[in-house]
Amino acid sequence: MTNARPVGARRGIQGVLGVIWLLDAALQFQPYMFTRAFATRVIEPAAAGSPGFVARPVLLAGHLIQHNPAAFDAVFATVQLAIGLGLLWRPTVRVALIGSMAWALSIWWLGEGLGQVFTGTASPVTGAPGAAVLYALIAVLAWPSRAQAGSVASGSVASGSPLGGRWSRLAWLALWGSGACFLLLAASRAAGALRDSIAGGAAGEPAWLASAERGAATSIGPDGGAISVTLAVVFAVIALGILVPAATRPVLVLAVIVAAACWVLGQSFGGIATGQATDPNSGLPLILLAATYWPPARSSRRSSRSTAAAMSGPAAMPAAPVVPPAQ
Repeated sequence: MTNARPVGARRGIQGVLGVIWLLDAALQFQPYMFTRAFATRVIEPAAAGSPGFVARPVLLAGHLIQHNPAAFDAVFATVQLAIGLGLLWRPTVRVALIGSMAWALSIWWLGEGLGQVFTGTASPVTGAPGAAVLYALIAVLAWPSRAQAGSVASGSVASGSPLGGRWSRLAWLALWGSGACFLLLAASRAAGALRDSIAGGAAGEPAWLASAERGAATSIGPDGGAISVTLAVVFAVIALGILVPAATRPVLVLAVIVAAACWVLGQSFGGIATGQATDPNSGLPLILLAATYWPPARSSRRSSRSTAAAMSGPAAMPAAPVVPPAQ
């Protein structure tokens, strides 16, 4: 068996990332983004509460955009459109992945204020550490593998990335571990904090979604500290579970469930129905990220090992000696 499965899975990850970039481009082309509100209500608020080295570049970017918001927004949307299309067209995948990393990191700093992780109020429920940095990480993990056509396919997409198995697992550990730390911050454990953040996301959303968020906020009640601590434990389990091979699949399933719940109830699908969103927030890329760590089926591993053993064995058995017939 060849490495077709990881190559196919890797190509699928690249394609889905491309679709997400196309979604971002479509959101960036919304009429709202061509006005000064893009700078004053989307970019500049990302600086609030952050230290100077984060806030100053964000405010500078907002100030520059205000001079000609339509032109800047057109450029931003076109870049994202080009990245998305580049990821969907195989010959340009490498260039598009490089562009994805560079553009995502610039957005993470200048558009998201590094996900507001230095504000003391960041929470993974509402989107920390930011969608853009997840785009960059997925692009690294989805980088085309240099494996030869006959190589053994026993690892996940992440383990076959330039980071390798060890560093990709450490990246997962850092991501979900930081989420656990954010949930243990005083601001996250404060009375009513979790309830208010979920209820506040209902504004401007469709009735069915707003109703679900208000219902969740009511269920949490005024004292959400215990729930935040419980969520922190769940995030820690997800973070550490990736280090245990036997727990990988259950942990990834749990990660998808948690990410989906946060995406719906804490992030309102990124607010894409409001006409003022620039991306789907962190829930969707977290789900895609989990897919990069999914290990291949055990049967595929056994077939791969058998094929590899056959390929590495002797090309042919030596011929038995020919004994001449007795005279």
